[in-house]
Amino acid sequence: MSEPACWVLLRGLTRESGHWAEFPALLERELPGVRVLSLDLPGNGSLYRQASPSHVAEMVECCRSELARRGLRGPVHLLGMSLGGMVACDWSLRYPGEVAGTVLINTGLRPYSPLLRRMRPLNYWKLLALGALRLGVRWREARVLALTSRMVHEPRTVLENWVALQRQHPVALRNGLRQLLAALRYRPGRPRVPMLLLCSQADGLVDWRCSQALSRAWGVPLRLHTEAGHDLVLDDPLWVAQALVDWLRARQMHAALPAMAGAAGAADARGLVARSGLAGT
Repeated sequence: MSEPACWVLLRGLTRESGHWAEFPALLERELPGVRVLSLDLPGNGSLYRQASPSHVAEMVECCRSELARRGLRGPVHLLGMSLGGMVACDWSLRYPGEVAGTVLINTGLRPYSPLLRRMRPLNYWKLLALGALRLGVRWREARVLALTSRMVHEPRTVLENWVALQRQHPVALRNGLRQLLAALRYRPGRPRVPMLLLCSQADGLVDWRCSQALSRAWGVPLRLHTEAGHDLVLDDPLWVAQALVDWLRARQMHAALPAMAGAAGAADARGLVARSGLAGT
C-alpha cells in the first residue's frame, strides 16, 4: 500500500512547530487522507539546544535527515513561511524529485526584491532587540504578536500558548542572529516544481510586493490577503487552507487537460482552469 500524501510545514525566524497551533489538524480535515508534519529548524522548538546553521542549504539537509529518520520517502508538499519559505524554496531547487509542490508564505528573496522590502528594518530590529534585552517572556511575546498579527481572534489565548512554548524551548539570541544571517545570505534560482505564493498586504516584516515580484519572475500564481499580518496562518488559517485546496484542484484540472481536450475541447478545459483563479500553476 502506498503512503498517504504528505505536507511538511516549516516555520520562520525563531518560531517552532508549536506556533502552527491548530493549522495542521485543519489542513488534514480540508485534505482528507493527507498526512501533515511540522518540522523544527535547528535552534528552534525541540531542537533549541542545537546551533542554528548560518546557511539555508544546511537547514535543508537537517530537514531531509529528519524525514529520513522518520522513514518518510516522499515526494512531499512543502509549505514554508518567511525563513521556512526559503528552506522550502532551496529544498525544491536542489532536490526537485523529493518535492511534489511548494507553497511560500510571506517570503522575500534576493535578487528579486531589495533588502528594505524583504526585511523591513525597523520592525526586524525590534524583534532582535526583544531577544537581546533581558525582559519578561510574556512582554517579549506580546510585542512579537503585535508585530506579526493583524487579525488574531483570541490574542490572550495565543499569547499564553506562545509564552509556554518559549519557556519550554527558549531560543538563544545567537541562534536568532544565525538564522537572520542565513536569510540575508540566501539567493536562489528558480525551482522547477509546482508552486503557489501566498502573501499578506498588512505584513509589517516582509513587503507583500516581494511575493508579487517572485510571481512575475517565476510565472507562478499568487494570492493576496488584504488584511492579515506576517503570520498569515495565525490570522486566517481557513483562508490559507482553502487557497491550498483551490491550488491542488487547479493542478488536477491542468493534468486532465489532454484527456479533456479530446472529449470536450481544449478551450473548455482551459476555461475551467481560468475560472479557478489559479491559472499559471
